[in-house]
Amino acid sequence: MYTTGKANWKRHAGSLLQGLLCTVGLMSEMGYAQAAIPVYGYFVKNTYPHDPQAFTQGLIFKDGHLYESTGQNGQSSLRKVELSTGKVLQRTMMDKDVFGEGITDVGDEIVGLTWTSQVGYVFDQKTFKLKRKFSYTGEGWGLASDRKYVYMSDGSAFIRVLDPKTLAEVRRVEVKAEGKPITRLNELEMVDGQLFANVWGADVIARIDPASGKVVGWIDLTGLLPTDQRGTDNPDAVLNGIAWDAHGKRLFVTGKLWPKLFEIELIRIEGR
Repeated sequence: MYTTGKANWKRHAGSLLQGLLCTVGLMSEMGYAQAAIPVYGYFVKNTYPHDPQAFTQGLIFKDGHLYESTGQNGQSSLRKVELSTGKVLQRTMMDKDVFGEGITDVGDEIVGLTWTSQVGYVFDQKTFKLKRKFSYTGEGWGLASDRKYVYMSDGSAFIRVLDPKTLAEVRRVEVKAEGKPITRLNELEMVDGQLFANVWGADVIARIDPASGKVVGWIDLTGLLPTDQRGTDNPDAVLNGIAWDAHGKRLFVTGKLWPKLFEIELIRIEGR
């Protein structure tokens, strides 16, 4: 592990802002950004090892450890990971014919999705024993939860709101930025009442009001781990994975097949 302080933030501010302008321009072309929506940059507080073979689909932080789900048929797993070392402390493999997707915790259980199999898994958090399965229509992408609901993305602009006990769909909320639908919503995390969502294939995270679906902020992570530092030329090695330590107020992010996981602090960009 190593730490990057605010001095390093200042040193990299110029390149970050330059990258931000490109990203905001891209988001504008795709209908993702308007001047009224705040944009946040970042500085890296800590960097940790991450398994470069982990095709990260879901990420949560609970009881001092990371819990991570990985994808790919025949390789999908649920893992308990030591933050400081990246060591996998516990693992269970999913059925070989499913492609694992996002996870979230509900009480003492971990709920997980699959991509196209239309089946979800409920594991005991401590033992990783499979307790039951549940079904849903369409694709499964990301999951997050609060005390009232479970939130599910499916690659569209809609967030499905699920009952945490039955995991039955209660309603859907369309995510929009200045009235324009935001598609490709992927991994999710609840952060102080806002739903953070990776946008698949982009180095941005949307901050969403879960009640209305309104995008209330954009997080630009341009330059966090440049493609030439990811250790692979796999085009799927994109930003994906958000975890929030509610007690320590720490935000962690990583990507599919990335060799590093980052603790970041958000900085609102001046003039936005």
